Amino acid sequence: MDSATQYATYPSLHNRVVLVTGGASGIGEWMVRAFAQQGAKVVFFDVQDEAAAALGASLKAAGNEPLYLQCDLTDVASLQACVQQVLKQFGTVDVLINNAANDVRHTLAEVTPESWDASIAVNLRHQFFMAQAVVPAMQRAGRGVILNMSSISWMIPNTGMPMYVTAKAAIVGMTRSLAHQFGKDGIRVNTILPGAILTERQKRLWMTPQYEVEVLGAQSIKRHILPDEVARLALFLASDDSAAITGQSHIIDGGWM
Repeated sequence: MDSATQYATYPSLHNRVVLVTGGASGIGEWMVRAFAQQGAKVVFFDVQDEAAAALGASLKAAGNEPLYLQCDLTDVASLQACVQQVLKQFGTVDVLINNAANDVRHTLAEVTPESWDASIAVNLRHQFFMAQAVVPAMQRAGRGVILNMSSISWMIPNTGMPMYVTAKAAIVGMTRSLAHQFGKDGIRVNTILPGAILTERQKRLWMTPQYEVEVLGAQSIKRHILPDEVARLALFLASDDSAAITGQSHIIDGGWM
């Protein structure tokens, strides 16, 4: 993006406790950066210690170092313990961003019961249990925001990763259920559905010249969509500026859909 472009500041995010899963790299990294720049108290979970340390050092130099906790989100007991550590230190979680996922490609024939369970654990199950872990604190505070990361992959539809696509579709249903259940408590729940976002992982593993032609041909905006653009959508949805928005799916894909 043009370095001269000016973006919004959200005063309501200052000092809010923001918890990002999978925050060491990719879209999650840019979520961490964006909320830190808003003056939020950012915590992120991941298992990539080296990437997490580099991100923390970068933001410390900029004056707002986040808290990193190593957490295997596929281990629900570990996930719950890490959330309790955050609650003990900060008292609440104002914003939860369920970002972590693994979009490894696979065919129908390759799927086994074991790989199915592993994929659901990393792409869907932890989102539910993270929400379960933070909702009581949000209820006590009388406010809270949960942002669940889905994908347009189930809408295109994508045929190259059926387990991932199944999980990402389920996230939309989960979002709507939680939004209706906890709206009375001041908790808003929304879904973000990115398209082909040009992360370092995407460039390294999937963005072949052939796929680039497919992506840009499908999009209305004929350029790559960047992870910091997804983060700016999350800022708006987490802020008080979007106080009347809940239970909704927000697509950011350059007009692919």
